[in-house]
Amino acid sequence: MQDNATEVTAAGIARLAGVGRAAVSNWRRRHADFPKPVGGTETSPSFALAEVEAWLRKQGKLAEVPLRERVWQQLVGHPEGPLTALVHAGCVLLLIHERPTVWLDAVAGSDERLAAILPGALDQVLTPRFGDAAGRAVHGGRPASTSSAVNAVDGPQAVNSVPDASAVNAPHSVPTVNMPSPAPAVNAAPASADVNSSPAGRTANTQAPTPSVNTPAPTQPGSAPAAAPAVNAPAAPEPVNASTVTPAVNALRTPTGHQLLPSVPLLRGAAELAADLGARQAFEFLLGRHLDANPRQYTLTPADLAGLMADLAGPARSVLDPACGTGALLRAVDPRPGQELYAQDGAPDLAALTALRLALHSRADVRAAVGDSLRADARPGLRADAVLCHPPFNERNWGHDELAYDPRWEYGFPARTESELAWVQHALARLTDGGTAVLLMPPAAASRRSGRRIRADLLRRGTLRAVVALPVGAAPPYNIPLHVWVLRRPDRTPATPEVLLVDSGKFAAEGRGGPDWAAVRDAVLDAWRAFARAGRLDDRPGLARSVPVIELLDDDVDLAPARHLPPPAVADGAEQLTAVRERLGATLRLTADLTPPPADPAPAVRWPLTTVGELARGGALVMRTGGNGGPARVPVLTDHDVLAGSAPSGTLPESEEEAVLTEPGDVVVPVLGGGSVARVIDAATAGAALGRNLVLLRPDGTALDPWFLAGFLRGTANNRQASSYASTATRLDVRRLQLPRLPLDEQRRYGARFRALDEFERALRHASRLGEQLVRGMYDGLTDGTVAPD
Repeated sequence: MQDNATEVTAAGIARLAGVGRAAVSNWRRRHADFPKPVGGTETSPSFALAEVEAWLRKQGKLAEVPLRERVWQQLVGHPEGPLTALVHAGCVLLLIHERPTVWLDAVAGSDERLAAILPGALDQVLTPRFGDAAGRAVHGGRPASTSSAVNAVDGPQAVNSVPDASAVNAPHSVPTVNMPSPAPAVNAAPASADVNSSPAGRTANTQAPTPSVNTPAPTQPGSAPAAAPAVNAPAAPEPVNASTVTPAVNALRTPTGHQLLPSVPLLRGAAELAADLGARQAFEFLLGRHLDANPRQYTLTPADLAGLMADLAGPARSVLDPACGTGALLRAVDPRPGQELYAQDGAPDLAALTALRLALHSRADVRAAVGDSLRADARPGLRADAVLCHPPFNERNWGHDELAYDPRWEYGFPARTESELAWVQHALARLTDGGTAVLLMPPAAASRRSGRRIRADLLRRGTLRAVVALPVGAAPPYNIPLHVWVLRRPDRTPATPEVLLVDSGKFAAEGRGGPDWAAVRDAVLDAWRAFARAGRLDDRPGLARSVPVIELLDDDVDLAPARHLPPPAVADGAEQLTAVRERLGATLRLTADLTPPPADPAPAVRWPLTTVGELARGGALVMRTGGNGGPARVPVLTDHDVLAGSAPSGTLPESEEEAVLTEPGDVVVPVLGGGSVARVIDAATAGAALGRNLVLLRPDGTALDPWFLAGFLRGTANNRQASSYASTATRLDVRRLQLPRLPLDEQRRYGARFRALDEFERALRHASRLGEQLVRGMYDGLTDGTVAPD
């Protein structure tokens, strides 16, 4: 059952029908029965999705909206916004994942009945997985203890009396969706004074903190800016402890029936998607598409980097991420029995999404809290086995003034400009003795003079164990080589402590591609494991070295690995440079032979045109989009590979989702970036999985020539008319790309010319790489004395 509250813009209608925006404008003018706007503005109106679908079907312009597109449009058109929609969808997907029969019982009937029943059904899953409203662990599906705050948080539903499955079929046993929620108690979320406590056996913080007078919490990675708390209390006479400022609250609360009612059509669609993909993959698809659609709003941790950081931390029973964002780091942790995952983020929606993502990914106990971890630490008594963190960089408003006397500053009070060192010490304060913390850091944190005293104390006490310089392009911001710090809370001080310094910069990829993650992972983990076993590491020139702490304790305490590593062995000596020069000469000769002949003038031709969308509906080609995973690890063709003309270099996480595998003759088109690029898959690339932000076109060989298709898709004017522009990005709507209607023989004539141009382009690209290698080698050889100047 569709929902008229779900809205879609003209651009969304164009995507649904596979036409341009101009066609939608023409339909509005020419057809009096076209649906009327229900929202938006005069210049950018929005329409009810259900009405649009019905009209398109009536006009024969739409056979069926693809399920993924329909659910996505319901999500982005949700009246409360896409993040609220994602949280509601995630709750239901978790219910489907863990108790599918309960969902099947609840989904029968009207939208109103489903909205009324769902809160009680969700309680059966959310409370055991995430604890009660105050974050307490539960046993046997019931909270370990109850309090009046539980009902205040969850509105009209009683959490401390979890209904059994039979209650789902008794609509009168639950409150009606129109029942007004009781007035929230003083400690109700989102201003709840009850912070998320640890599971049984750990210290819990359950005292009501004093109201905050602080400035807004800094934005966490992956977080949208949080609204500033109300400031009604007078300023404290002196700085206060972090546990007595802005209260952190439990991240996930059971939505009320009133809140769920606008989401019911989306929830039904998400359930259909789960039946097709699985609940976990359905949630990853929706979350991934939301993140892709809003790249400027979130600072993400790439999956390869998250996996490396988790491996550096090692196996752990309890893991904390105090700046969790979308949960990438905790999701990368290897699962183990009895595992406990703790997350905190200043953005309520993202903290809830992390909790749902982790619960769908593993059977670990998940405890997620909302609040700035520096100002409002949700777990001051927690002592975790490992801490993983991608903190916000260069944050001046991190709480310097109000946290001056905080007990976490065991290694020194961080300067206002050293927010990253505040996060380092927060991570150490939450570790058990011998526990490991792994943090992503800006390179400046290793050398800024304002942080040298803290760095020196971290070295003297044997806490800082390794600094790893990553290649450029490893994570945002992509233009600088970020560092990874590995720290251990000392259970004893080494007699002669040494620090491992690793520089993996040589594994940076050329062009726009990311680094060679397989090489980075192998080199870094091999050096770290050898160092962890022996306490020292023999020099690996240009890559790694263990440095005695005494050598680093100078006036600067500079920990940048490149400044302390022995120079690499000469890779481009005279013989190697001679070989590169010979290869460059051969490539340039090939390039000259492949240079296109002079262009013959021809009269302007106006062909009858068709679109990719029309060809897909007519069966002349099959259109597929890149996925989020696959049943087995295979090479992945990324958008960077397509743009650079390189071999598949990416990876996707293993999942039950079926990967889209390329075949010879497929045409792959990137949808982000604004470039006019289309790549025909050859035998060397066939079999790779299609990465995200790519669209695959598989033409019917009896109707379409692949080189003809790829060539016309690269036209500049063609790409311009099929692109939409945001403030910072360009997105290509492949369905709107045009190509002429020509007989197959004429297509092949054009295709042969396009194929020759592609070979010429590849030769030019190869010559450019060899030329850069030769120039770089000559500069290095002349400056290090291995090449004579004449």
